[in-house]
Amino acid sequence: MSQKLNAAIAVIGIDIGKNSFHIVGQDHRGAIVLRQKWSRGQVETRLANLPPCLIGMEACVGAHHLSRKLQVLGHDARLMPAK
Repeated sequence: MSQKLNAAIAVIGIDIGKNSFHIVGQDHRGAIVLRQKWSRGQVETRLANLPPCLIGMEACVGAHHLSRKLQVLGHDARLMPAK
């Protein structure tokens, strides 16, 4: 990802699957600036290169582990109840 794109991302939403995660990033105005599908192994390494931002994901077994890792990287990871 380019440096300009990295600086533009303010909020990220993650849809967690078994082997792949769908990522949507928005800027401060709410416009979508990132929409990609990442493998499980790519998530932590790619988000480590981003400046700290708000990350939301649905609460599940794997989400608790991932949110702790993202908080160590400086992100504000929040879990939402599954409904």
